[in-house]
Amino acid sequence: MIDLPNISPQDQARILSEALPHMQQYDEETIVIKYGGHAMGEEALARQFARDIVLLEQTAINPVVVHGGGPQIAAMLARLGIKSEFAAGLRITDAATIEIVEMVLAGSINKQIVSHINEAGGKAVGLSGKDGNMVTATKATRTMVDPDSNIEKIIDLGFVGEPDKVDLTLLNQLIGYELIPVLAPVAASKDGHTFNVNADTFAGAVAGALKAKRLLLLTDVPGVLDKSKKLIPELSVKDARKLIADGTISGGMIPKVETCIYSLEAGVEGVVIIDGKTPHAVLLELFTNQGTGTLIHK
Repeated sequence: MIDLPNISPQDQARILSEALPHMQQYDEETIVIKYGGHAMGEEALARQFARDIVLLEQTAINPVVVHGGGPQIAAMLARLGIKSEFAAGLRITDAATIEIVEMVLAGSINKQIVSHINEAGGKAVGLSGKDGNMVTATKATRTMVDPDSNIEKIIDLGFVGEPDKVDLTLLNQLIGYELIPVLAPVAASKDGHTFNVNADTFAGAVAGALKAKRLLLLTDVPGVLDKSKKLIPELSVKDARKLIADGTISGGMIPKVETCIYSLEAGVEGVVIIDGKTPHAVLLELFTNQGTGTLIHK
């Protein structure tokens, strides 16, 4: 548990009162939260996250949780002696690996998050993209330049997919009825193959289809940083594209920001990249004036 200074009843009441306009802003709105990184693996933070999600639902906000699980998948593959191959920094997901991916994501991790939310007083429902054909996927491909020939080659990543279509039939039966969907980023193709989908991309597709008020990407970094490594509190899509072009946004942050841009173009009002290791990161972003992380908007 995190030790907090003693707060008087008067200060507690003031804090609650100051949160009112923020609660009103998100009243009956849908918030999609991508939950992953190291925060998901720490028991205290995981239980705290669950309580915060229940609090959102209790204040008439409709939270939808999408989770990752890369470290847990890697640990299970190691336990089972299944070696992974990588290309261009990405795991190649073969037939043996996709079975483990689905077992870990849609099984153990998903149900653990559901359990934490239910223990905190919520009513969580664990699903994957396969349920109700919620998310169908197509095979993902990447290219890389061969260092010897300098020729660009297509990489076969195996059972790695990208969202193709989102069907809201099932989610619309849950959202707004005191139920909290918890989604594992596993989807099927039209011909029935199972695909592992990047959790950020999956969350972006779902948020776009839902026309969510906010998409929160909980990561292991504070947000988008400038060249001097200081947090950039707010960015427009135009500014974000400039920072990608000039190299300020680089490495693994590029696909995250591209997911943000895609979501905004699909109808999400705002996307925030925040540090999931910060206690109560979701509440800080939604219910306080200063917020946290980097807000990207049109």
